[in-house]
Amino acid sequence: MGWVSKEQIERARQVDVLDYVLTHEPGNIRRVGSGYRLKDHGSLAIAPGQWYWHSQEVGGTTALDYLVTVRGYGFVDAVCRLNGEQVRERHPVSEVAQPEQKIFRLPPRHTNNTRAVAYLQSRGIAKPLIFTCIERGQIYESARYHNCVFVGRDVAHSAISNATLPAAISNSAS
Repeated sequence: MGWVSKEQIERARQVDVLDYVLTHEPGNIRRVGSGYRLKDHGSLAIAPGQWYWHSQEVGGTTALDYLVTVRGYGFVDAVCRLNGEQVRERHPVSEVAQPEQKIFRLPPRHTNNTRAVAYLQSRGIAKPLIFTCIERGQIYESARYHNCVFVGRDVAHSAISNATLPAAISNSAS
């Protein structure tokens, strides 16, 4: 992947859009009134220091904006083109250490699910549905904070892939 410095970006932003098009696309521009239009994009108006593509309702002020938005160049390629340079490969200063992969573990279960059931019922969920989910291992109450834990499984339902703790349950329940 290529890279560019802040100085290269700043130089590229200094290139006037009209100057760029007159120099690099001379056969594709025509004068209309006090401004210019592109032949291949008739609704794209260009004047010194600005352009506006009426049919797309988008505009800009630099040749860099123009190359990225209208011509579809990647940002790095557009900067290099405007500076007359080749795209360079990235040379990382140092290798970034990847964080150690943590093993996913569900929070420990409480001995009962009283607070979780009360919380879910207060949210309008029917008691039979709650107990069905508890029996299937899809919901339980955590031991330490009494959170209602929603257990997510992979597509085959063979391995636990995630858990969601939507809210802490009030300490008022026993």
